[in-house]
Amino acid sequence: MEVTRTKLADGVYLTFLPARKFKTSLLSAQFITPIGADTASAYALLPAVLRRGTVSCPDMGALSTRLDRLYGARIDYTVRKRGENQCVGFVASFIDDSFVPGGEKLLEPVASLLGELICDPVTERGRFVPAYFDSEKTNLVDAIRSLINDKRDYADSRLLQEMCAGEPYGVSRLGDEDSARRVQLRRLYALYGQLIATAQLELFYSGSAPRERVEQALRAAFSTLPRENVQEVRATEKHTARAEVRRVEEALDVTQGKLGMGFSCGSDDIAALLMGNTIFGGSSNSRLFLNVREKLSLCYYASSVYHRLKGLITVSSGIEFQNFQRAYDEILAQLGEIQAGRLEDWELDGARSTLLTAYAAMGDSQGKLENFYLGQAATGQSETPEELAQLVRAVTPQRIFAAMETVSLDTVYFLRGKEAAE
Repeated sequence: MEVTRTKLADGVYLTFLPARKFKTSLLSAQFITPIGADTASAYALLPAVLRRGTVSCPDMGALSTRLDRLYGARIDYTVRKRGENQCVGFVASFIDDSFVPGGEKLLEPVASLLGELICDPVTERGRFVPAYFDSEKTNLVDAIRSLINDKRDYADSRLLQEMCAGEPYGVSRLGDEDSARRVQLRRLYALYGQLIATAQLELFYSGSAPRERVEQALRAAFSTLPRENVQEVRATEKHTARAEVRRVEEALDVTQGKLGMGFSCGSDDIAALLMGNTIFGGSSNSRLFLNVREKLSLCYYASSVYHRLKGLITVSSGIEFQNFQRAYDEILAQLGEIQAGRLEDWELDGARSTLLTAYAAMGDSQGKLENFYLGQAATGQSETPEELAQLVRAVTPQRIFAAMETVSLDTVYFLRGKEAAE
């Protein structure tokens, strides 16, 4: 699959992902803007409000009717965080033209509707419809409040917030509840105008249509998009390791403790750290899973994630409150074993196989491909999954040990029960 990225206009790019094996086509439009505590909630709210209607389809009923006429096409709004940028927009899924009865073409009308949602939203008295704004604002506040219901995700989020306090990376993709409540209709409409004029717009297409036709359809769909003072995508700043470990403890009404540990990485050998993290806690054959969870039964779950752009590794685990110290010590002991180079050949082979399988599987999902290439565009990266696979294949054990030796504990977050805290 030959992936190409073409500039269509000032700050507007198309990533073309040719694919003939799918019965559907995917079309995505994503604005990339720096994430900040003061704007994250507003920008998270924006695509939900835009999705409520256009000038030609002023309500959800009219939009649904139009999508039904396009053989049940779907357009969903998205809010994602990539590096220290927020990505907001829409993803459309529709029957690929090669499967539409009678040779009808769906690419152009779907692209046109996508352009309308962004460039020609329904308004009332020169701003968004108040009823739509109020409804979606309530939904956003409810979504932010509900995050605490999944204690694992909540603890993982809190670890990053504490570890990256004062840094954009610590801001949630949805912002926070207080900021969401403070969003005003006038302010949101002003931010909308600013976003579509100055933010980089990344377009993605996956399907059987030729690139020239896709480019023509998208140029027509976004012909009225204002472009002025388009901003460059913000690069993610590496986290500066703390001289002293930051320790944060929180008490909630929970029956299972959540231990999160954040580590800073001093190496720039990304492929080696990918391998090292997979061995540490990034797979079902990892040290954390097989030893801390299975062998010693110290955790209900234990895994790690490598945040390559930020230079972090975070560990997520669920434990009994009384097992905090034992689990904490064992997690550090397993990291120490890797840093000392005490690994078996099957661990290295298994980690490499896990990563190569994940890269190969991206080609089997249009959604995964769009998500991957959005992440690349939003963070200034250019490697394809195939190129990343080649980098992983070339990693030696010595490089893994050298890279993991630079990993040091930075922040510890522990969520315990209220009764246990007393």
